[in-house]
Amino acid sequence: MKSLNYNKVTPLIFKEFEVLLGKEFLSSDKEQLEKYGQDETEDLLYFPELVLKPQTVEQVAAIAKICNAHAIPLTTRGAGTGLSGGALPIHGGVILSMEKFNKILSIDERNLQATVEPGVINYIFQEEVKKLGLFYPPDPASWGSCSLGGNIAHSSGGPKAVKYGTTRDYVLNLQVVLASGEIIWTGANTLKYSTGYNLTHLMVGSEGTLGIVTKIVFKLIPLPKNDLLMLVPFKSAEHACTAVAGVFRAGITPSAMEFMERDAIDWSMKFSGELSFEIKPEWRALLLIEVDGNDMEVLMKDCEVISGVMQENECDEILFADSAEQKNALWKIRRKVGEAVKSNSVYKEEDTVVPRAELPVLLKGVKRIGAKYGFRSVCYGHAGDGNLHVNIIKGDLSDEVWENDLPKGITEIFELCKSLGGTISGEHGIGLVQKNYLPIVFSPTHLELMKNIKKVFDPNYILNPGKIFD
Repeated sequence: MKSLNYNKVTPLIFKEFEVLLGKEFLSSDKEQLEKYGQDETEDLLYFPELVLKPQTVEQVAAIAKICNAHAIPLTTRGAGTGLSGGALPIHGGVILSMEKFNKILSIDERNLQATVEPGVINYIFQEEVKKLGLFYPPDPASWGSCSLGGNIAHSSGGPKAVKYGTTRDYVLNLQVVLASGEIIWTGANTLKYSTGYNLTHLMVGSEGTLGIVTKIVFKLIPLPKNDLLMLVPFKSAEHACTAVAGVFRAGITPSAMEFMERDAIDWSMKFSGELSFEIKPEWRALLLIEVDGNDMEVLMKDCEVISGVMQENECDEILFADSAEQKNALWKIRRKVGEAVKSNSVYKEEDTVVPRAELPVLLKGVKRIGAKYGFRSVCYGHAGDGNLHVNIIKGDLSDEVWENDLPKGITEIFELCKSLGGTISGEHGIGLVQKNYLPIVFSPTHLELMKNIKKVFDPNYILNPGKIFD
């Protein structure tokens, strides 16, 4: 890839942006630059020169043209909830905030589709379609604050992915502004698409490096009428992981199947203030299992089958949430784990994913590698699809060990994932913090193909530079 020689935002260019947007929609105030120079990735901070908040696709196109013409880095930002540094302006330049693109443009009940802007918050969108008896399943842990555009950037998943799939499975079509300022639609609003290369799927998960999404057409499905939630405790975390694959072999696909080891449970309950049930001292892990559908009798039978599998794997007494309040409390504990870990220590979060039957091997390997390099890990995640979040805790480790030895441990974890048929990120993306590990899972030929795709879409490398690749 060519050497990057970027330019600064001159007073003349600043004035051009000001005329385009109006004074209230751009900022070079230090406090604002600091706010937009960080996300939820560790404690990283990179200051942009300027924050822009466009409101129309024409303004986005004009901004891209200006940045492209003057070789100014342009980093698109959603809600700032990312965990891989994907929205950090590491080369300075312009932050393009999509927060003003926050409208649900239409919900088509006849065709089960919705057209939305990328700044819409995931939870708000879900609640709006639910009012019409419809369902948009992707629900990341940060669903109350993350934007749909950010979900597109990383093909976000969440608990429901085990049954319903990730963001990628619900995107029909995208309006995208290219680096040149041209505006395109990537596909069609159809359930089938076999018309040339699928640019829609290429854009999903590209982390803002190929284009700027300004409209999204989502597929929706009917909302299930009922759900049941089980809390299954284990005295062994490995037994909990082993039980996961057994459920699917028994012919049941839960709507969610979440794993939390003991530290994750304790920290999250303390952080969230939820103390709705007693955690016995001997419990080392929990599975949170949900089934959903329209026939309650079928769901009860599914739970019976699941209970049998759990008991075969030496679970303790299974608990059922018997009210909406209990369900919400349990889900709050799970969704708050990441924030709870962050509040306790400096940490690094790895987003490992393997075939689900290999989950016990992965968990055991993570603990073995941690013992080798002297780090403690807190593990939790979407067990049903083999996606284990490994939070590595700095604790008392010296800065030298943290900086020099920890990457060796992370490398071994990722090599283990690769050997098990997995990869190094299931839903958080590569962004800034994982890009050095890509050669573990990709050959030079594979990497070169992706770099050439980047070059075609963004020949001057202005779009989110320094992400995925150097």
